[in-house]
Amino acid sequence: MKVKSAKAIAISITFCSFFSAAYAQPDLPKHELGFGAGIFVYQGDLTPEAAGAFKSPGFAFNLFYNRILTRSFSIRANLAHGKLTANEANYDDPEWRKERSLRFTARNTEIAALLVWNILGNNYSDRKTLSPYIFGGAGLSSLRIKRDWSRVNYDYFANDPDFLEGLAIDTLHTLPGTIPVIPMGLGVRYPISNKLSVMAEASYRITFNDYIDGFSKASNPDRNDYYSNYSIGIIYTLGRKNSLDCPPMRN
Repeated sequence: MKVKSAKAIAISITFCSFFSAAYAQPDLPKHELGFGAGIFVYQGDLTPEAAGAFKSPGFAFNLFYNRILTRSFSIRANLAHGKLTANEANYDDPEWRKERSLRFTARNTEIAALLVWNILGNNYSDRKTLSPYIFGGAGLSSLRIKRDWSRVNYDYFANDPDFLEGLAIDTLHTLPGTIPVIPMGLGVRYPISNKLSVMAEASYRITFNDYIDGFSKASNPDRNDYYSNYSIGIIYTLGRKNSLDCPPMRN
């Protein structure tokens, strides 16, 4: 009986090993869904801060779908929506910003296709490891811009004809609707369960437009406007691989 039991155990182990090897590959996860919440930060002529208008951030959220290609790469379809805003009255230095007091708000809806590189190649890993990644791609941004120049101190700029002429041109200029953007950024993710991960991201949008804030000639026509996105969120992995559970052997 002991010999038969030993043979049964050996056969079962061999069967389980073969079955796991044969069927593990199709069970690898291929699809992920994600949600993030955070802020849009405008960067342009209406803020002196190089990092952007952090004094007036706008709420933003992201919805995305990841299609996993390999251990290192995936493709993401990303939808972002939120608000861009800036107000020159928030800045005391230089003095002319408060006197000019140009401001704007814009509702922004962005769709983008991104290539994501998991630097450590952990796309299929079950280990609880912090995984950094970078991404970049192309997209379209749909803007609904509202600009405001009602608080300009015209007496202060009476001897600045270039500003007054530029403002007159800007107020007659058609505001952009949908513009191309190039998103690029970096993030980090950490699995908290077999299917759920938390993530944090920072990304930057290159644009080819100087009227996102509604002004150009009155401010700095030689520099385009940009914006950034900072968010935290969750990623849900569909179809996480499962191992074959073999029944215990009895004597």
